Amino acid sequence: MVAQLLAAKRPVRVVERNALAYRRNWYVFVAGFAEPLLYLLSIGLGVGGLVGHLRGAGGRLIAYDTFVAPGLMAAAAMNGAIFDTTFNFFVKFKYMHTYDAMLATPLRATEVATGEVVWALLRGTIYATGFLVTMVALGLVESAWAVLAVPGAVLIGLAFAGAGLAATTWMRSFIDFDYVNLAIVPLFLFSATFFPIARYPAALGWIVRGTPLYQGVALERGLVFGDIGWTLPLHAAYLATMGWIGIRVAGARLGRLLQP
Repeated sequence: MVAQLLAAKRPVRVVERNALAYRRNWYVFVAGFAEPLLYLLSIGLGVGGLVGHLRGAGGRLIAYDTFVAPGLMAAAAMNGAIFDTTFNFFVKFKYMHTYDAMLATPLRATEVATGEVVWALLRGTIYATGFLVTMVALGLVESAWAVLAVPGAVLIGLAFAGAGLAATTWMRSFIDFDYVNLAIVPLFLFSATFFPIARYPAALGWIVRGTPLYQGVALERGLVFGDIGWTLPLHAAYLATMGWIGIRVAGARLGRLLQP
């Protein structure tokens, strides 16, 4: 029992290490609050003044800034998780050899992967909370269900953190990060973040419905608008499964790469 409790705490040591490393780079951590806020002010409020209103579920009219805010919150959760578990992870893995030192301790590769994902989620949760507070201050929240938008953002972060961590174990140089942008930019633009899925051509709409960021956008928008339906648990399950698979793959890959 004692051994199991100690093993369960091992990923926390990875989180603790990352938190200590950011003590001298706190401004990088704080800067994460600025990006989603600027997106919200420029696209939501700026472009929103030109677009006006969109027709949402049930045919009701929704102000554009109110419509786009949950989508931007989902995108911010994706971007934060991807940055931490691709670029930061790659530097520590390839150049700093941080994980060689970690695996010289009782930590196992899967526990290292879990710790990195937990750190990304912790960071993402702080950003998501700040984003939601900003939405409330700007009057962009329509339902008390929006309090669950922060756990929703954590699920989005889990999905992309797991996937990012697994993908990075195959990267050989910084050039490979172009593939990350090649995946992230279309997801950001074409996941019903800025316009309802009904505006897309039928074939493209079905493709978009299968993408991971769309699951997060639909989940966040449903919670913020109070449109609670049977599809929300499906979106949550999709994201949780994606994250779990990513962590398992990353742990197995790290084990083979660092402990051959």
